[in-house]
Amino acid sequence: MQLAPSARPTRLRGPSRLLRLPGLPALQPLPPPVKNMDPEAEGPPIIKVTPLQQMLASCTGAILTSLMVTPFDVVKIRLQAQNNPFPKGKCFLYSNGLMDHLCVCEEEGSKAWYKKPGRFQGTLDAFLKIIRNEGIKSLWSGLPPTLVMAVPATVIYFTCYDQLTALLRSKLGENESRIPIVAGILARVGAVTVISPLELIRTKMQSKKFSYEELHQLVSKKVSEDGWISLWRGWAPTVLRDVPFSAMYWYNYEVLKKWLCAKSGLYEPTFMINFTSGALSGSFAAVVTLPFDVVKTQKQTQLWIYESRKISMPLQMSTWAIMKNIVAKNGFSGLFTGLIPRLIKIAPACAVMISTYEFGKSFFQKQNARRQQY
Repeated sequence: MQLAPSARPTRLRGPSRLLRLPGLPALQPLPPPVKNMDPEAEGPPIIKVTPLQQMLASCTGAILTSLMVTPFDVVKIRLQAQNNPFPKGKCFLYSNGLMDHLCVCEEEGSKAWYKKPGRFQGTLDAFLKIIRNEGIKSLWSGLPPTLVMAVPATVIYFTCYDQLTALLRSKLGENESRIPIVAGILARVGAVTVISPLELIRTKMQSKKFSYEELHQLVSKKVSEDGWISLWRGWAPTVLRDVPFSAMYWYNYEVLKKWLCAKSGLYEPTFMINFTSGALSGSFAAVVTLPFDVVKTQKQTQLWIYESRKISMPLQMSTWAIMKNIVAKNGFSGLFTGLIPRLIKIAPACAVMISTYEFGKSFFQKQNARRQQY
C-alpha cells in the first residue's frame, strides 16, 4: 500500500535536513550557540592566588618599577643641583616611582652623587653624559636605601588591597562598584601608618651616621618627650594625598579594565589592558591630588628645617594653613605646581607596577591550576 503523494513525508532542503510529517508543523533547527563575550557573566572558574604569591608578585613589580622610573628622577635632581647647587642641610625629594623620600644634602664637596659636575644641556644630554662619564650604574644612584622603605610599603599596600577586595566581594557581591574605593582607602591608610615611623628614622639616619644603639636612644628620647604620636609626624598630609589618590586610582582602574575587556570581548584582561588602565587611572588621580602633594612636600621640608635647627614648630604649619599661604602667594595655580613632571613620573610608574603585578598573579594562577589537575 502506498501513501498518497500529499501524505508522504518530505525532506527539507538545506543544511537542517529534518523530516516533515504530514499534518505536523516543520521542526526548526536549533540556533548555533552564541559565545558569551560579557566579562561580567560566568566565565571559567577563578583559581585563587595565595597571599604569599601576591606578596611575591607585588615585590617583583615594585623592584621593576623602581628600576625603570628612578633614572628619570636621578637626572631631574642632577639638573636641579646644576642650576641651583645644594648647600649642606638642603632638603630635596627623591622618587623611585613607588614613594617620595625626603633626602638631605650632607656633604659640602662634590663627593655625593647629586653634586657631581656634569655641565648638562638638557635631559637627554644628561642621560648620555652620565652613562658615558660615570657608567650606567649612576642612573640608579641613591636607590638601595629608599627600597628598604618603598618595597615593604608597596607589598603591604597591594596585598592588603587584594585581600580586602576578596573579603568585601564575598560579603557584598561581585558587582558592587564601591569595593575598589573602600579597599583602596583601607589598604593605603594601613601602608602609610606602618611606614611613616620608618621613613622618619631613615631621614634621621641619613642626616647623621647613627649606630643602632644611638638610634634606639634617639627614638626613645623622642617618644618620652613628645609621645608615640611624634613618630607619625607628617602622617596627616601623606594620608590626605595618598588616600584620595588610592581611592580614585583603584575605582578608575577597575572600571577601565572591565570596559576594555568588554570592548575586546575578553573574560580576562591582557597585559596591555592592565598597562593602559593603570596609566590612565594613575594620571587622573595624580592631577586631582596634586595640591595635597605640593602641601606634603612643603610640610616635609619645613618640618626637617625646624627639627634640624631645633626651632619650635610654628602654629601655621597645619595642612590647610600651608595651602592658604600657597594660594595667597602664588594664586590657585600654585597648588598645581609641577603638574607635568608629576604626570611624567606617575603614569609610567602606575602602568608598570600594576601590569607587572597582574602578570605575576596570572603566572601563579596558572601554576596553581596545574597543581589542581595532578
